[in-house]
Amino acid sequence: MLSRALKEHHSKQTELKSRQERRRKEAVAAADAVAKELVDSLNAGVEKAYQNQKRLDAEAKCLQLQASRFVQQTQKWLAMVEGFNQALKELGDVENWARSIEADMQEIASGLEHAYKGNWILVYRQMIDVSQGT
Repeated sequence: MLSRALKEHHSKQTELKSRQERRRKEAVAAADAVAKELVDSLNAGVEKAYQNQKRLDAEAKCLQLQASRFVQQTQKWLAMVEGFNQALKELGDVENWARSIEADMQEIASGLEHAYKGNWILVYRQMIDVSQGT
């Protein structure tokens, strides 16, 4: 009887140990699966962040290039506008010069007309006015 109880005890102990070992293996496998899922989940997030960063870097380079081109184009436009302004100033100077020449020519024509008519006093007064700058 004691021997049989001892055998039963041994067999129960062996069965308990094998169940415990099987459960331990299942727990390790489940923990492995959870760890793998966590790593995969984290890797997916990291990969997405990395792809987004690469795309942002590419877009930033493109934007920087476009900004540089815009600055160059703006500088060209400014130079063209400055040249246009200078041309307008020169045109204004030429216009003033032409008006001055026209006024002088009108005075000369008037003087010649008076001289032709024999009105020397008026011619003399115009010459004095012209020499005085009035």
